[in-house]
Amino acid sequence: MIDTTTDNPALFEAARHEGPELGATGRPLPYLPEPQPPTDGPTRALIIALCNQKGGVGKTTTTINLGAALTETGRRVLLVDFDPQGSLSVGLGVNPHTLDTSIYNLLLTRDHDVHDIIRPSVVEGLDILPANIDLSAAEVQLVSEVAREQTLKRVLAQVRSEYDIILIDCAPSLGLLTVNALTAADRVLMPLECEFFALRGLALLNDTIGKVQDRLNPELEILGILGTMYDARTLHSREVLDTVVQAFGEKVFHTVIRRTIKFPETTVAGEPITTYATSSPGAQAYRMLAREVLHRCPGA
Repeated sequence: MIDTTTDNPALFEAARHEGPELGATGRPLPYLPEPQPPTDGPTRALIIALCNQKGGVGKTTTTINLGAALTETGRRVLLVDFDPQGSLSVGLGVNPHTLDTSIYNLLLTRDHDVHDIIRPSVVEGLDILPANIDLSAAEVQLVSEVAREQTLKRVLAQVRSEYDIILIDCAPSLGLLTVNALTAADRVLMPLECEFFALRGLALLNDTIGKVQDRLNPELEILGILGTMYDARTLHSREVLDTVVQAFGEKVFHTVIRRTIKFPETTVAGEPITTYATSSPGAQAYRMLAREVLHRCPGA
């Protein structure tokens, strides 16, 4: 039997210089330890806004599945539907058309208790603050309010001590609702479809985040940019992801969410992919994203 390692110098060199495993972003994959359960005692939820003014980039899908993956680490998570389309609510089995009260009522009046509007989901430890089309009127009605950008922050302050993490699913715009979400948040996570038009809007979103940091919420930090709908078979997807990594470096998550037919199926089922298809690549990807988020947010 021939020892190819010694008889072939090229193979020997390749083996000797073999480096760490590279991920889809072209960077070495970091070691992410198993997340520890949260410590007992008083909590103050970390608030993360998932924001991108372009629609259809995976904000809602990421909010639902990241939230579900975080509950698997023992954390209590609240999902806030802050999009008038109510997609987050639908994705967790809530019919927006049958809601008598929603987050809209909490923003405009003080007559409602937030605990009466929060609903449990099919996942233990995962609650939802639902929305419907009424929320579209809030943007107009809040214009004349005092401290209009702080309205959502006031609402979430009532339940912040009851959760470990709060995820806000923003509307696909850079209007007053999104500014409210960024003002209330500690971190902002930007899902980015691996497609050219999505890439163009990233600079505008960064500009808006900068203005909120300067004028309304100096504590706001960018948690990271998440590549979604990635298809390694297409040159276009790979080029877009490479461009984002070159421009933003370590702000880009190592985890990349690939295209899969399972995500549309979970919306119909009204549950996250972590329970619908537990061992699927999509579920594993969101579990890895949860690890990355907790690694970047010590104490969450």
